[in-house]
Amino acid sequence: MSTVTFYGGVKEVGGNKVLIRDGDTSIFLDFGMSFTSKRAYYSPPFLTPKSAESLIEFGILPKIKGVYKFERSEQSVDAVFLSHSHMDHSAYVTFLKRSIPIYCGETSKTILQTSAKTKIASLEFDIRGLKFQTFRTGDEIRLGSIRLKPIHVDHSVPGAYGFIVETSSGVIVYTGDFRMHGTKPEMTGDFIDKAREAESSIMVSECTNITNAGVSSEPEVMEKLGRIMKVTRGLIITDFSWSDVDRLRSFYNAAVKNGRSLVLTPKQAYLLKELAKDPKLKIPDLRDTSILVFDKGKKRPYRWEEEIFSMADTLDASKLTLRQKELVLVAPFYEFEELLTIKPGPGSCYIQSSSEPFNEEMEIDFGRLVNWLEHFGIPRYHIHVSGHIMPMDLREVISEIKPYAVFPIHGEHPEVFKKFISDLNCRVQIPQLGEEYRIGL
Repeated sequence: MSTVTFYGGVKEVGGNKVLIRDGDTSIFLDFGMSFTSKRAYYSPPFLTPKSAESLIEFGILPKIKGVYKFERSEQSVDAVFLSHSHMDHSAYVTFLKRSIPIYCGETSKTILQTSAKTKIASLEFDIRGLKFQTFRTGDEIRLGSIRLKPIHVDHSVPGAYGFIVETSSGVIVYTGDFRMHGTKPEMTGDFIDKAREAESSIMVSECTNITNAGVSSEPEVMEKLGRIMKVTRGLIITDFSWSDVDRLRSFYNAAVKNGRSLVLTPKQAYLLKELAKDPKLKIPDLRDTSILVFDKGKKRPYRWEEEIFSMADTLDASKLTLRQKELVLVAPFYEFEELLTIKPGPGSCYIQSSSEPFNEEMEIDFGRLVNWLEHFGIPRYHIHVSGHIMPMDLREVISEIKPYAVFPIHGEHPEVFKKFISDLNCRVQIPQLGEEYRIGL
């Protein structure tokens, strides 16, 4: 008998932890941080969890025997498969036994290792000692009676995958996070084709945008950025997910077209350096004169920062002040103190280009952001497109794959999703946290 159990991602955006059991073989699909449940009890940096036990106490970390490094039970899971590197899908591998292998795409491994290197290890993100095993589209991983095939999909971070999981009781299609309106819809098309051919028993699908749909695309984002940059006479300040390479490329292309240079944070620049090792990603070259790196002038920069400063053109706040009209500055909210030195001049603007809380750095107090912008007289534009599939596209995907049953996760309104596709020939099962469901007819 094969079963699927949901320990996260239920009636929330992110936090996916999907356990598949098939006889004596057990695997997790994703093991992410739940921002929703964490926010209910904690407010970083003022109130943060001090131990894994406190996370378990509040159900932020599920009670599962045989998976955590802090308990002595015999290992009960054979592997964890990560669909991509966003923290809401990957961060809580931190707590797993180091004997459990972590399977992920090569790009996801690079992003996770870069993140670990460029930030201080914390309770909720510490990958030291984990055993990563990488895959690419076309690979097939066999673990006991389970056979898993990763297929690339388009998402707002490179190296994202959906999974086709073959068990003794049927096939599970797991979408991870995916979309049709990004820069590479053909990759999602490949996943849909393979899922259709697999004749799945059940489909575990994200439904993030079921009540928050938009009509836009990444090419449209770049076009809108270009229009704003063309008429802006002062400094352009922006922020977007540090690992969203598509968005970085959009800003870079728009900046170059309008005679500006893109000023990155050292962390973003370091990630570019690491991802550039994969020529398929077509990463902008750090040695390009249209890319600069912001140097805060720390007395003791980290080694990785020194490495970036030695290979890329840099500028500090004082130099940036003199060149405001020719720059696009990537400035996460936690770096806004630098604006006191830069003093953005008249005609400057802020472009907010993110929405989903992929990491804690993006969970800002919006009111405080507005206060800073108002102080300097800076208007705010919101130019963004979601990393998640839109409702009509999702209906079409389900119609093509034709699963017997669909389990909606990674969304706050699965009831809306259930009614939205009620005319399709499949059963919608809204999962309950911790409840086990049988696979098969």
